[in-house]
Amino acid sequence: MKLHCEVEVVSRHLPALGLRNRGKGVRAVLSLCQQAPRTQPRPRAGGERGGRHHACLFISTLKDKLGTRYEQLKENIEQFFTKFVDEGKATVRLKEPPVDICLSKANSSSLKGFLSAVRLAHRGCDVEAPLLTFTPVKTSEFEKFKTKMVITSKKDYPLSKNFPYSLEHLQTSYCGLARVDIRMLSLKNLRKLDLSHNHIKKLPATIGDLIHLQELNLNDNHLESFSVALCQSTLQNSLRSLDLSKNKIKALPVQFCQLQELTDLKLDDNELIRLPFKMGQLTNLRFLSAARNKLPFLPSEFKNLSLEYLDLFGNIFEQPEVLPVIKLQMPLTLLESSARTVLYNRIPYGSHIIPFHLCQDLDTAKTCVCGRFCLSCFIQGTTTMNLHSVAHTVVLVDNMGGTEAPVVSYFCSLTCYVNSCDMLM
Repeated sequence: MKLHCEVEVVSRHLPALGLRNRGKGVRAVLSLCQQAPRTQPRPRAGGERGGRHHACLFISTLKDKLGTRYEQLKENIEQFFTKFVDEGKATVRLKEPPVDICLSKANSSSLKGFLSAVRLAHRGCDVEAPLLTFTPVKTSEFEKFKTKMVITSKKDYPLSKNFPYSLEHLQTSYCGLARVDIRMLSLKNLRKLDLSHNHIKKLPATIGDLIHLQELNLNDNHLESFSVALCQSTLQNSLRSLDLSKNKIKALPVQFCQLQELTDLKLDDNELIRLPFKMGQLTNLRFLSAARNKLPFLPSEFKNLSLEYLDLFGNIFEQPEVLPVIKLQMPLTLLESSARTVLYNRIPYGSHIIPFHLCQDLDTAKTCVCGRFCLSCFIQGTTTMNLHSVAHTVVLVDNMGGTEAPVVSYFCSLTCYVNSCDMLM
């Protein structure tokens, strides 16, 4: 019985000697085998005969294919650590020798099966899977540890076999994919996924289960949206680079701005009529490209960005309105007043507390220049902003050499509007 993973063997004597382990695993093949009977059977402690088969553990690496053998597993395991087994991680603590065998980057289901067999061996029970006599691991075994795979044609796309579970970088471009292959969603170590130049129309929410995903390239597909579920998934904590260029996206949800680890965002050649009005929450964003869309203006929080590179060329930016749009109502409605109170005081809310449509209203509330919030009672004004105020390098927005773009601002009261008139004039 074998398990492919990364292994780090940590001696528990090192801390006592003031030493530290190197803290990095190596790619290895773990083999649970039967010990070969001794040629001269002799009694062992406890009255057992030496000729009886017991399970032993071999750890083989590319440099040491013969492997390191841990002979006696029966009653020799002090503890199993399996809190992160669903992430392909576990630790087996041996009594003798006093080491911790730390496993990572394993297929979770294979890891669970392997640990179950090791537990049975520890108890002295028969292991359900047949245990073979150990033979040195072949070099071909380590090909299963492949971390990068690039496929750029239909004929090379694997139809009958799975992707190597250890992949960290997968590119499947020009493969004619109409949907995301479900087999990709089990690659829990994936850090970079390139699905560019395909025909994908919709993304499954389960992409958000790829907890280590840092780069996602969806350039040149047929996407029409980016779902709220993805915005609220574990991608919030991992995704750094997102390429949605050359699709058919008209708008991004306001929850998109919860992807706060983003540093690179490409939205070129879509049909965007607006950017999420909470763009200012993307505080780590450094490179933004949204050229050749249909943007008439930028959201007010856009001025909170701090970019190194900005490209908004080829949009249909409108001239700022001379007169503001006034939607004030006095006194405030109960809904407006309550919404402002909830948001200003940061009172938690959710669909399990209030109706879903009210949650949507709160999620899409505007932010006044004073920092307060407004729902449907506000004054809307437009001003012009020099894009160099938010980006070090700016691509000209038109063929006339311009670097200015209209920005929409919201005001929660007449007082806020009057105080900001100088900015709008």
